[in-house]
Amino acid sequence: MLKFVKNHMESITGIEIYPIISLLIFFIFFVVLFYWVFTAKKEYIKTVSNLPLENHQNDTIS
Repeated sequence: MLKFVKNHMESITGIEIYPIISLLIFFIFFVVLFYWVFTAKKEYIKTVSNLPLENHQNDTIS
């Protein structure tokens, strides 16, 4: 089965760029995420992390 897919993929011209593009997208996403994590303000992180724990009086489920 893999030989059939590999032989079929080799016959398509220009297909070798798709794995490179997907690797670049993956790498760029995590580099940007890593940059955001280290440059985010600590107060913002603390506020967002406490959101699920806050208990508001007007947020009741009926």
